Parts: sequence; structure tokens; C-alpha cells
Amino acid sequence: MRVLQLGPFAPPHGGVQANLAAIREALLEQGFSCPVVTLTRSQIAPTDDSDVFRPRNAFQLIGYLVRLRFDIAHLHLGGKLTLRLLGLTLLCALRPGSKSVLTFHSGGYPSSPEGKTARWRTLRGFVFRRLDRIICVNEEIVELFKKFGVERERIRLIYPYSVKLPSPETEMPEDLQSFLKSHNPVMLSVGLLEREYNLPIQIEVLGLIRKHFPQAGLIMIGSGSQEDNLLQLIKAQSYSNDIILCGDVNHDVSVSVIASSDLMLRTTVYDGDSISVREALYLGTPVIATDNGMRPEGVDLISSADLFSLHQAIEKRLDENSSREPIQSPDIENIKAVLDLYRELMSDVGA
Repeated sequence: MRVLQLGPFAPPHGGVQANLAAIREALLEQGFSCPVVTLTRSQIAPTDDSDVFRPRNAFQLIGYLVRLRFDIAHLHLGGKLTLRLLGLTLLCALRPGSKSVLTFHSGGYPSSPEGKTARWRTLRGFVFRRLDRIICVNEEIVELFKKFGVERERIRLIYPYSVKLPSPETEMPEDLQSFLKSHNPVMLSVGLLEREYNLPIQIEVLGLIRKHFPQAGLIMIGSGSQEDNLLQLIKAQSYSNDIILCGDVNHDVSVSVIASSDLMLRTTVYDGDSISVREALYLGTPVIATDNGMRPEGVDLISSADLFSLHQAIEKRLDENSSREPIQSPDIENIKAVLDLYRELMSDVGA
């Protein structure tokens, strides 16, 4: 079985990238082939993996789809559904001699203005109905694709997360090691540096928390369009040395930092089922997050990302000083479900 993965591929190390990489790792471990065609550009130097293709333009992307051999094309899409992405989806669906799978990672899309226009008689509906299988990451997305006219038997609900411990060889950068040693408690944010993540409120709330916990610090992992604005905001604070904005880091490093932190913050105004939240809960790190209707059990929820609610929730959690739950066994059931779906598709063609 040869499965082509198409989507954002690390670096940077976001939630979608982690899901794609976990599926690929599982396929390779079982002796299957899994080339990757990336759909995003990275400013970080790529790996030397000869089976990872990074097209520079649309023509090169189409060329890879024509030349590469594969039995299944698995697309990973998130964010807005542009005409370019719809065209790519249709190209994968209509390619002769192969099956097509789409994982739609945008958990909040059904409630967006675009999502509310989901109908059978739309270009999106026409394209999606050509796919062999669609993987949805929550129940709302299942209902969304039903509105597009996709048959229920073609839809699978498979959560996008898989959690396991970082590699023992993982080395945390010295600046992060030093920051963790010199601050207590340490709060952490992992995600894109975009407006919908409402990160300024985390910077502001740290000032309030330090009145009660003077050694408190904040680590912010991720990159995005708001990086320069956040850096300026951090520099304007008297406690600027107690915040570290470290950009994109290796996924194993990110998991190590989650495990070493005292609290994770997820103050989004638009969010789906966050993989980093799942990782934090698995590692026993408490999570405070805005209620988006799909948070897993164990998260401390705040109704909205306002300063007062966030401050109260953090103080309450830190004052409790509760012991951390022991780490469980690796959770890879969702990845197994994806591989079972591949086998199902291959059995349909008698492979």
C-alpha cells in the first residue's frame, strides 16, 4: 500500500502537521510507503527526507501528483477553503487508479460564515461528493458534510490527535531550560500567533498573576502574523524578561515543555479540537481554555476570553496546587482508525 499525504508538514510543528506526521510514522513502521507533498512553505530549513516533496508553485504541485505513484491520496486541509484547495481536492478525487481521502481539520468552520452556507448545490458540495472518504474531527463537521450532500457511509469521525512521550534523545534548547528553572509557576501557550488566539490577554494576565506568584513566567510557542505586534507588547511590560516567545520548535521539544509547565492556556475566540490541549491533559498538565463546545473532559473552562475570567481561573487552579495525574499509555487509537480506513479502501479494489 502506497499512501500519498498532502498537507502542511513540519516544520513548523502545528496540530495538523503532528497528525500527518503520526499517520506517516505508523505507515512506515508497518512497511508501507508514504511520500508527502507539502502544501505550505516554511522559513525553517527542511529535512533531507527524499520522500518529502516541497513544490514551489502550483505547476510543480500538479507535476508531483501526475508523476508520483500512490494507491491513496490523503489530503489534510484546515482554515479557509480557497478555490485553489478545492481544485486540488477535485484533482485528487478524479485521478484514475487511486482512492481519495480528505481530513478536514477546521473544527470551527461549521459555525463560520462560510460554513453556514453549506448546501448540496454548491461547488464545495460537488467537489466533496467526489471523494471516496472524508474524515471529520468533530460531530459538527460530520453534519457539515452531510449538508454538502456527502453520503454518511463515506464519512468517518476520527479525532486528529495521537499522544505519546517525546523521544528520550530530545534536547530542550538552553534558553527554555533556563527559563523553566528560573520561573515558578510556568504558564504555557502553544498555537498560532494569530488574532483568533487572543494572546495579548495572556501577556496582560501574567502581570496580575505575578502579584500573587512573583516568579511566574509565560512561554509562548508558535509563529504567525502577530509575532511583531506581540514582541512590541511584551517589550512594553515591566516583566518582559518573564515572557519568552520562542517561535516554532520541534514537536518533541514542544511536548517536553508541556510536560515541564504548570499550566496551559488556550484563550481562543475561534478554535477546534486542539491537539496541544489533548497532549497537555495526557501529560497531566492542567489546561484553562475558552469553552468552544468541544473541549475534552478535564479542561477548566471559561465562558469567554476576558481578563477577569482568565485571572480568576488561573488563580483558582494555582491555589489548588493539585497533584498531577500519572502519564497513561500512548494513545494511538485514532491513528489505527485511519490505517483501518486505508485498508477498507484497498479491499474495495481487491488489493
